[in-house]
Amino acid sequence: MSDQLEGRPAIAAAIIVQDGRVLLARRRVREGELSWQFPAGVVEPGESGEQAAVRETLEEVGLGVEAVKNLGERIHPATGRRMIYVVCEVHSGTALVADADELAEVEWCDKARVGELVPFPFYGPVQEYLDASLS
Repeated sequence: MSDQLEGRPAIAAAIIVQDGRVLLARRRVREGELSWQFPAGVVEPGESGEQAAVRETLEEVGLGVEAVKNLGERIHPATGRRMIYVVCEVHSGTALVADADELAEVEWCDKARVGELVPFPFYGPVQEYLDASLS
């Protein structure tokens, strides 16, 4: 796929699971129906989806992470943006609101809590990864 869809760059999302919980962030400004989502942001020119997921995680939630697996990409049905989903592992830091302009809060969520905060299905490969990884 092209790096641009209708002139807009792709978005890379970091899927971070630690101790049976996934990190979600609540955006200050909703994107359509989306309020809680994975740490994510625009893939900058010359950057891979994996690099963008790592950078955005540090910028938004203060975690140093390593990209370990690309789960795939799709056009997001709610936003129309090209999304790249990247599994990342934490190697340093503590999750917090590092970018208060973009985020209101962060939370490590078990499977039940994810269902409360995100009441619609995830992209298939992301859902499969979470089903296998969350308590």
